[in-house]
Amino acid sequence: MQPDQQAHVAGVVRDCHERLRDLLSRTGKGDEHEQLEAIAARLVDVEAALHSDARRRRRRSPVHRARELSASRITHAAHHMPQPLTVPRRYLRSSPPTPVPGITVVTPSFQQGRFLEQTVLSVVEQGYPALEYVVRDGGSSDETLAILERHSDSLTRWESAPDRGQADAINRGFEGTTGEIMAFLNSDDLLLPGSLAYVARYFARHPDVDVVYGHRVLIDEHDRQVGAWLIPAGAERMLRWGDCIPQETLFWRRRIWEAAGARMDESFSFALDWDLLLRFREAGARMKRVPRFIGAFRLHTDQKNSVLLDAGERESALLRARANGHPVSPHVAHAHMQPLILRHVFLHTVNRAWWRLPLQRFEVPIGNPCAYASGSTLTSAPESRSK
Repeated sequence: MQPDQQAHVAGVVRDCHERLRDLLSRTGKGDEHEQLEAIAARLVDVEAALHSDARRRRRRSPVHRARELSASRITHAAHHMPQPLTVPRRYLRSSPPTPVPGITVVTPSFQQGRFLEQTVLSVVEQGYPALEYVVRDGGSSDETLAILERHSDSLTRWESAPDRGQADAINRGFEGTTGEIMAFLNSDDLLLPGSLAYVARYFARHPDVDVVYGHRVLIDEHDRQVGAWLIPAGAERMLRWGDCIPQETLFWRRRIWEAAGARMDESFSFALDWDLLLRFREAGARMKRVPRFIGAFRLHTDQKNSVLLDAGERESALLRARANGHPVSPHVAHAHMQPLILRHVFLHTVNRAWWRLPLQRFEVPIGNPCAYASGSTLTSAPESRSK
């Protein structure tokens, strides 16, 4: 079978997986449901194996290899086969500064029960001593309520009621909060171990910085690592052309939030974080990228929504025009982003080499992302590891 044929078969497997996921969303729990879940997980592995083998065979071509090494990894697509989610052991040694600044995190949610618990655990089990954590659900009919009730003692507050969308949920979540540092985390993403303490310490050491962001890990539906975004320093200088700042790694001071209007713009459904960053910039924010993986962005089938993609294109065009004072085509914007992309490719290559070193790393437990609070699992990075 030729590589192109393997890619086609992988696409067929992907379609079967999506249809099975749709069936699972409409069936109740039980032995049959668990069996179907196992089949769905296996289909993900088969698809990844087909793609991996196709890529391996294509790499025999020097031209293809050169193109692959110089390609941007800032895409919402898997970079490699699923692997255990790991972080450097030093992440577990992060500690907050003294005095400890308050951090407010809001999670907007709707019909994301199958991922919500991992998200909640990734925040509350960081053990940050001055955390305000609010979950604002839009009235889900899945297992969301049971999850929120189970973890209610760990949350500052939670609410489940109809809202006007993600931006409205975030605004309602931030109402009445007091944390000096703020962030929102979507209900299918994760914070990586030690991130809250690290961010708090960075802000304490850099009182002139208003906004920080970092690198992101890509994970699949089963909490397995499938890639990474290495973001070069200075990405905020490219905001007039595009937004490649990973939202789940973004934290800001309350003072800049208030200076920028203290609200998410509810007219945006896709690019609301880019709009917020532009307003931060207009308010004079000083932004810095930190050299650390802060969060994990989940890739899953529910994200494939043509309506949202169309909205994203419209909103992106609107924001580019607003930032530049005139309409800017995607082609022109991409050309202006090239210096950043080239630096990203260099960082990605260096990171791949670093991850192949036989260093000990902490394996984040599947299904309980922050179980490190009660113990640690250390593994040596596989020689073939790629990020």
